[in-house]
Amino acid sequence: MNLVFLGPPGAGKGTQAALLTKQYGVPQISTGEMLRSAVQQQTPMGLEAKRHMDSGALVPDEVVVGIVEERLAAADCVNGFILDGFPRTVAQADALSVMLRKSGKEIEHVILFDVDTSVLLERIVGRRMCRKCGRGYHVCFDPPLEAGKCDECGGELYQREDDQESTMRKRLEVYEAQTAPLKAYYSTGGLLRSVDALGAIQDVYGEIQKIVGRD
Repeated sequence: MNLVFLGPPGAGKGTQAALLTKQYGVPQISTGEMLRSAVQQQTPMGLEAKRHMDSGALVPDEVVVGIVEERLAAADCVNGFILDGFPRTVAQADALSVMLRKSGKEIEHVILFDVDTSVLLERIVGRRMCRKCGRGYHVCFDPPLEAGKCDECGGELYQREDDQESTMRKRLEVYEAQTAPLKAYYSTGGLLRSVDALGAIQDVYGEIQKIVGRD
């Protein structure tokens, strides 16, 4: 089960990956997780990435690709993997294809978490968190009994910076700019599959299981 997840922030990729991991033992691998792990373990590519990060520069494609290659060679990827946040560009997608062919592997499906971004924005901007216990709420879909106060501990509810509308709009713009070419790339290759990411969690999971042939 070698999968790539494409979808905007807040579309539920992490939730669905966790369900697949629990049922089939395949790890979700994000770009951030790979970079942190490679740097922490001081792998050759991790040290190279750290050199760029310490200078405030972007990590070059060839280094990111090298880190992905190191990560996919790990023992927990023997039954497959879910790539989330990689590839981000067509050049990275080409490099991934070449890398996998060298090891006799290939991407089976690229799953697009299809959402109406206006609905997604409403879903995310309405989220609130308790400062004391961390419980989550939504001002429309799961409001507290008393506005601004946690039902569990009485703590103050706040909106995370990542959930603010201006921040989310910028993140969604970046996603659309990066992902549009990848949609075309993988659609041309016959790998792109789409799921309605705004459905109930188990409904979305059922769609993914059908795609991967394990329903």
